[in-house]
Amino acid sequence: MVMKNYPPQFKADAVALYRSRPEATIRQVAADLGINPETLRNWVRAAGASRPRGRRAEVPAEPPTPLEAENAALRRKVRELEEEREILRKAAKYFAGETRW
Repeated sequence: MVMKNYPPQFKADAVALYRSRPEATIRQVAADLGINPETLRNWVRAAGASRPRGRRAEVPAEPPTPLEAENAALRRKVRELEEEREILRKAAKYFAGETRW
């Protein structure tokens, strides 16, 4: 098996993406980025990154309407996809020989 060397910025971006998606597992984020889950797990541990556990402190006074909930979910998904696209764009440039991050 070939060991891949990832640039430090890619690693930092991958850890940041994992931290920004509290509902996603390491396995899901790694699959989105096309890397091994254990590789991402090691990066997360090395960065000392953790996500809050348990219930959130703020509970909305009124539950969101179905439309509001769907809009919020779609906004989250768009943000996640934009982050993933940016990370993958940077990685593609790096591996294509353009070493500037």
